Parts: sequence; C-alpha cells; structure tokens
Amino acid sequence: MADEGDGKEDKNRHDRELIELLNELRVALPGVQVLFAFLLTVAFSQRFVDTLQTRRRSTTWPSCARLQPPRFIAPSAFHRIQFREGDKEWLVRFSNHLAVAGLFFLACALCCVLYVISDFVFGGPITLVSTLGSVILFSLLWFVLPLLRRARS
Repeated sequence: MADEGDGKEDKNRHDRELIELLNELRVALPGVQVLFAFLLTVAFSQRFVDTLQTRRRSTTWPSCARLQPPRFIAPSAFHRIQFREGDKEWLVRFSNHLAVAGLFFLACALCCVLYVISDFVFGGPITLVSTLGSVILFSLLWFVLPLLRRARS
C-alpha cells in the first residue's frame, strides 16, 4: 500500500512540475515573439542595411534568435504527443533542459540585438559598455545567482 501512495505522490509532483514549467514558458514566449518580429523587420529596413554593412554580415544574433523558439515550444509539443503516456518525469526533466538552453540563447540574442541597436544609435564606447552591462546583468540574474542558490541548498 505504501508503494501506491508514493507512486501517486510522484505522479502529482510531476504533474505540478510540468504545469509550472509550461506556465513559465508562457511568460518567456511573448519576449521571443517580439524579438523575432524585430529581427524580421530589421532585415527589410533599407536604412539599417545601408548603414551597417558589418552588422549585416554577422550571423551571431540571427543564429541565437533562431535557436531559442524551438527550445521554448518543444515542451508543449512533447506534452501533446506524450499526453497520457505516463512518462511525465522524463518530460519534465528534458523540458527543463530545453528551457534553460532556450533562456541561454534568448539572453545571447537580446545582448546581440542590444549591441546592434546601441551601435546604430550611439556608436563608440557606449556600445561596448551597454553590451557588456547587458551580458553581465543577464548572466547574473538568469544563471549565476540561481546556480549559486542551488549550490547552497
């Protein structure tokens, strides 16, 4: 009888963790959509293309931008396909890895876009300072502090 109770507790925990993960991804997805829309419009902006020859050749920011949406959307697709298959523990673990990787690429893409915009608007040392500040801020808030907290517990 104790085994049945433990199994039900695990199932409830996995259900709760999956719901939490999918809700967190719902928060990130609008930012991904806005960023992707911005990148699409930039490609067709004549002034931007004419004045930023070196940025136009850079593949870093579009690469980061295109690597994140699949990682944020895949957990929902997996959940739909795996629905009622009883494999939520794997689903939660794998989806968590995808979400963290998606956050990494989102942070990279945002920092790259901020670099391009600040270089376009200000140029010079302000670009470097604002970009490095963004990299530090995203790194600290999204990765370093949570990992330090996790290591302490």
